[in-house]
Amino acid sequence: MTASDFSDQLESSGMTETAASSWLARGVVIAGMSGGSGKSVVSVGVTAALARRGRLVVPFKKGPDYIDAGWLQLAAGSPCYNLDPYLMSEEGILASFARHAAGAQRVVVEGNRGLHDGVTPLGGYSTAELAVTLGLPVILVVDCTKVTRTVAAMVLGCRDLDPAVTLGGVVLNRIGTSRHEETVRRAVEHYTNIPVLGAVPRQKRDVFPMRHLGVTPHQEAEGAGDTCALLADLAEKYIDLEAVEKIMAPAGRVAPASERRQRRRGGAPGVRIGILKDEAFQFYYPENLEALEEQGAVVVEIDALRAAELPDLDGLYIGGGFPETSARELAGNRSFRQSVRRAAAFGLPIYAECGGLIFLGESIELEGEVFPLAGVLPVRFGLQKRPQAHGYTVLRVEGENPFYRPGTVIKGHEFRYSTVQSWDGEAASGCALAMERGVGFIDGRDGLVAHNVLALYTHVHALGTPEWAPALVGRARKWKKERSGAGN
Repeated sequence: MTASDFSDQLESSGMTETAASSWLARGVVIAGMSGGSGKSVVSVGVTAALARRGRLVVPFKKGPDYIDAGWLQLAAGSPCYNLDPYLMSEEGILASFARHAAGAQRVVVEGNRGLHDGVTPLGGYSTAELAVTLGLPVILVVDCTKVTRTVAAMVLGCRDLDPAVTLGGVVLNRIGTSRHEETVRRAVEHYTNIPVLGAVPRQKRDVFPMRHLGVTPHQEAEGAGDTCALLADLAEKYIDLEAVEKIMAPAGRVAPASERRQRRRGGAPGVRIGILKDEAFQFYYPENLEALEEQGAVVVEIDALRAAELPDLDGLYIGGGFPETSARELAGNRSFRQSVRRAAAFGLPIYAECGGLIFLGESIELEGEVFPLAGVLPVRFGLQKRPQAHGYTVLRVEGENPFYRPGTVIKGHEFRYSTVQSWDGEAASGCALAMERGVGFIDGRDGLVAHNVLALYTHVHALGTPEWAPALVGRARKWKKERSGAGN
């Protein structure tokens, strides 16, 4: 049962929201001392273990992230939503949180980087700031490799740096021996008065499947379900789940029936927007797809690796992913690539991000082998072993394009290993957006335009860029009307 299913059940049963208060969500933020501290192991493990116990869990991920969010979604059996204080307003965060937590029993919010790490030196846009905004306590995951009493000092610092943050408990990770655990546990509880909720031993191998780009997305990972089961086992064995649930704070409400009906109804129906969704293209925020549906679109999933051609569409949204890991399959599906090229030339509105931008190019070279792609844009891509861009972006729209008005300022994020080997164009005239923060496509610019196509490296979140969904659906509706008129 999803949170939406629960809300439906509540509505049909006639139960009042007051009577259902015992079902209102309770939640917690799981944060780390740093990136790589093991917070994903704990977050996914706790989520999977609670779901195994029959709890209806709705997970959230702080920051711009698709891979960890995907694992949380798999663990919960419910969509994972992103909360990003940099991309979204506080009002937007609270509204999204209340809406998506509605009807859940438990909410798990996974932080990013270290608890107090933000964009600014004073911790702006940090996990700590998000926890305060949501009013949720924090469970701090600490990597205890080659350290004992100093863990207490680190926890003490995290507790006292910002008194507004409620540090509800600590999970010790990568514990070596029972003596190691006892020493650290006693030190933490003695000096900080914060309970240790669990101690996870050092694992002989990475729990998550890894590759050169980091954690493998669950869509590509063989045995992803077994990995979630293993993480649930670890959480049940080494973490006091009853104590975790006790420190959770109220986190949501049951949405009024009128609100649920209103947001399902959406706008005027009748436009079909396709998304490429397969092993190569996986990076879609659930909120983005919801935003399209609320504008009246029907979202049509398409497998670019196996479909013979595009179906009948009024618009196409190609998200990010790892087209390089499926380059051979994408190149081999010639009929599909050709159908995308024909559709673009015919005027189909297409919005592409990162991996979608690459797919619309002419080719990608991997280890000396060149793989042909859709050929919509005159770009040849390559791949490096290190990230070529990583972080938040701010873009100003300067040139004409199908979706954004000139002067619009867009916040997003970029993360790529790909490089532009060659491009038959000029940055000033060929890219519609100027980078005020970030790397972009080339020479401080992003956003290639061709026909009704806009392709850029920056990913956007619909709640942070409210212009995005209305623009895409509006362009699709306009194109559908033009086609209909041309056919008469």
